[in-house]
Amino acid sequence: MTDWLGPEAWAAVALSLQVSFWATLLSLPLGVFVAYALSRWNFPGRQLLNGLVHLPLILPPVVTGYLLLLTFGRRGPVGSFLEDTFGLVLAFRWTGAALAAAVMAFPLMVRAIRLAIDAVDPKLEQAAATLGAPRAWVFATITLPLILPGILVGAILAFAKAMGEFGATITFVSNIPGQTQTVPSAIYAFLQVPGEESIALRLVLVSVAIAMAALLLSEVVSRAVARRIAGQ
Repeated sequence: MTDWLGPEAWAAVALSLQVSFWATLLSLPLGVFVAYALSRWNFPGRQLLNGLVHLPLILPPVVTGYLLLLTFGRRGPVGSFLEDTFGLVLAFRWTGAALAAAVMAFPLMVRAIRLAIDAVDPKLEQAAATLGAPRAWVFATITLPLILPGILVGAILAFAKAMGEFGATITFVSNIPGQTQTVPSAIYAFLQVPGEESIALRLVLVSVAIAMAALLLSEVVSRAVARRIAGQ
């Protein structure tokens, strides 16, 4: 298997899995919160928040990456603060690749979770609230179990999207083999070298296989959870 793809390409696959895992895991709590806020709350700036959440879907990925570089780079306001305070460097590091992937995948995650929340009858939550249950308890005991399939689907779709992220990532963290080179960046790099097209094609096949597995898993998991909830 190592000879079939090569150590550099396998390193890109491993890094992509690492980046996608952390991008999904760390953005999931915020995704649930934002989806719930957009679905259930009316507040000033709600439409603005909705627009900002979905902006990465509309902007060219390179623009998103450049904005991340301006904000989270070592000279950026947030990036310099993180480095001086916590010693955390994002630009040109795999951690920055995880941030870029999370930003690009966030709209898909929020949309899937929001659709699940919209499908929950608000009267169920209101009934529990009238019995004196705190809002957090209502969410944890009623809303959360009902939207769990949507959360799982959103997480899996975000993971798949993060695996395929290219434009924002290469702009923000460059394409450094073994450090920031993910699968899409590796495919691009191999296509620039004469005679390496076969490795690029194999990476494409690996990428397609992972994406299809993620989509199938999202369907299987969401249906299984939905049947379990319906049977309770």
